[in-house]
Amino acid sequence: MDLPSSTPISTILLALLLLFPGGVLGATFTFVNKCDYAVWPGILANAGTPSLDTTGFELPQDTSRSFQAPTGWSGRFWGRTGCNFDGSGSGSCQTGECGSGQVECNGAGAAPPATLAEFTLGTGGSDFYDVSLVDGYNLAMIVEASGGSGLCATTGCVNDLNQQCPSELRVESGQGCKSACEAFGSPEYCCSGAYNTPATCKPSVYSQMFKSVCPRSYSYAYDDPTSTFTCAGADYTVTFCPSMPSQKSSRDTSPSPPSTTTTDGNANTTPSIESGYGYGSMTGSGSEGSGSVSGTGSEGSGSISGSGSEALEANGSWLAGLAMGGSTRTQPLYATLSFMILLPFLFG
Repeated sequence: MDLPSSTPISTILLALLLLFPGGVLGATFTFVNKCDYAVWPGILANAGTPSLDTTGFELPQDTSRSFQAPTGWSGRFWGRTGCNFDGSGSGSCQTGECGSGQVECNGAGAAPPATLAEFTLGTGGSDFYDVSLVDGYNLAMIVEASGGSGLCATTGCVNDLNQQCPSELRVESGQGCKSACEAFGSPEYCCSGAYNTPATCKPSVYSQMFKSVCPRSYSYAYDDPTSTFTCAGADYTVTFCPSMPSQKSSRDTSPSPPSTTTTDGNANTTPSIESGYGYGSMTGSGSEGSGSVSGTGSEGSGSISGSGSEALEANGSWLAGLAMGGSTRTQPLYATLSFMILLPFLFG
């Protein structure tokens, strides 16, 4: 049906925005820094999608900044730390460095190790998003959806994996934890060569350790079932260093034991896991702590830690439960009511 020529375009736009909040114009991404230091987010748009307003910027402590992304946009975000830029914007960062030599990354991605938030905004359907540790870890990060419909779950990693990183994966500064692929380069860790299918590339002891600490994050290339999330018509908040009330007390009262490693017959190095954030010696099971788990998918994977919410709840962080929540959001009722109110203007 044709709209009356007298219908103001602003009324039409208002109706569309009320009916599909965030869906017509894509999504609003808001970055929040709760770290006790400045973070320099980096932004990389995938090939074929437009760049956002910036490709890198400074985000001081306790500040936020938002950007609008168009429908169909896809790309990744990460946080750079330990950055030093001069007055002209030239410099570099200790972690997440994109190699541009500037605050703006200008189309370059993050050098591992770096925690990544990855998005594909739907063009009339659902958005897909995840937080990935496939390229390693440099700081805690969560992604929260708002105003959308579907299983709009919070995902990410609320724990400081740097404190529990095996010595063979730890970067020299201690401010990052490499993936096994980055550290060793072997096909079984990189899911390459003969290991480039889900059937042949299985979780390693290292990806299992990552999964035990961050159950909803991608731990290796084929970790899809428990790591990819969908939501329609949502806006997203990416928070660096989300609040963890138990963090300081756990760090102060749980000194790390000496790091030890052993090597099995398959040339897979068994990681040493340092105590911290309530994991201690990694014994017990279920709600008591984390122990031996052989399940996959939503139950967890590998033999390092407890699964799902059990592992995070054992950690004592109130936000851990949120990150494991399966909360759903439905399209607001006001959208339907607004449409009814606007009907006379649209089709009168």
